[in-house]
Amino acid sequence: MSTSALRRTGRLLTGATLSLAVVLSACSSDSDSGETNGRGGSDSGAASASAGSGSTDAGSAASAPGVNSPEVVATGLESPWSIAFVGQTMVVSERDSGRILEVSAGGDVREVGRIDDASASGEAGLHGLAVDDDRLYAFFAAGTENRIVRFDLLGEAGDLSLGEEETILDGLPTANFHNGGRLAFGPDGMLYATLGDTGDRDSAQDEQALSGKILRMTPDGEVPDDNPFGDSLVYSMGHRNPQGIGWDDEGTMYASEFGQDTWDELNVIEAGGNYGWPEVEGIAEDDGAGDGSGGGGAGGGDPGSGAGDFIDPVQQWSPDEASPSGLAVTEDSILIAGLRGQRLHRVPLDDLASSSQLWTGDYGRLRDVVEAPDGSLLVLTNNTDGRGDPGPDDDRLLRFTP
Repeated sequence: MSTSALRRTGRLLTGATLSLAVVLSACSSDSDSGETNGRGGSDSGAASASAGSGSTDAGSAASAPGVNSPEVVATGLESPWSIAFVGQTMVVSERDSGRILEVSAGGDVREVGRIDDASASGEAGLHGLAVDDDRLYAFFAAGTENRIVRFDLLGEAGDLSLGEEETILDGLPTANFHNGGRLAFGPDGMLYATLGDTGDRDSAQDEQALSGKILRMTPDGEVPDDNPFGDSLVYSMGHRNPQGIGWDDEGTMYASEFGQDTWDELNVIEAGGNYGWPEVEGIAEDDGAGDGSGGGGAGGGDPGSGAGDFIDPVQQWSPDEASPSGLAVTEDSILIAGLRGQRLHRVPLDDLASSSQLWTGDYGRLRDVVEAPDGSLLVLTNNTDGRGDPGPDDDRLLRFTP
């Protein structure tokens, strides 16, 4: 198996996001996961707090005092999935077309390259991007496998191009759904990749399988000496479809995860940790964990403690409220883009059991969220992926400033 990696800072959102978020009170939440189980396009109403989940303020911040309307940076994107930065310049992946786009600060869009081997089927296609110095990394489905590749970035801003494709990790399980697909470099300089269970539920509890895991590798795709499962890329297990990862200033890792029908999750990721899927979905009740039902408890135990060998989420939401994808960590908050929930969740780092909401229903499905070098907040809509209700300009790249 060939290998290698991707690099991106774990800290994806800061000052501007926080200024936007303070207008909301922090109260006590597609596989694309559950979407394959009949959870369709748009959320039809305000979210309600659920037992065992952090309570939420379901209001929208778009018209709240002190929050500006977004600048539309780019329009007409097709199923966009991931944002990364090359200096001040954005690069965006399109899931179905396999295109990698360069987007200037002024909104000019041009194709940098296309991954011809990317296979668009269901939720599969071109997914996460990350940039490490002058190299671009990409995660994509290629027929019967998921693959991570990298390219040298050539040229200057406004005229970027890709060098020769180099495969750093291939042979990863794939399916039409639950592929995970997020890439990020941690503060340790290692490349992390999320991989869903690809429809094989039991693989999430199999230490020998790579599906249902968060993987950790060197920038060349090799197994680091200090990985928790010996000569294995597996960093954590028991995941259904994790699609967002990031780190705070203390080096703590967080991940957002699609549940099935009951709970979506925000987890604190520990090396070697087991997060319970398919035995547990959401916070585990002592009398329910390990029964193989895949159903989580509605309120048992302290968040983060877990039952038995499983680690509980620190926050959970119903799929209507969340269906989480991209995740960003600022100096004091975690921000999570919601697909079916059509909102951004903000979780304060000093109170992980609470959350507030931004822009509920204002822009449709949200796929990714990052902080730009200038401190503004960039959000990708995802209304053209077959599950949304696209407007004439969708999909869009939006910039929010305080």
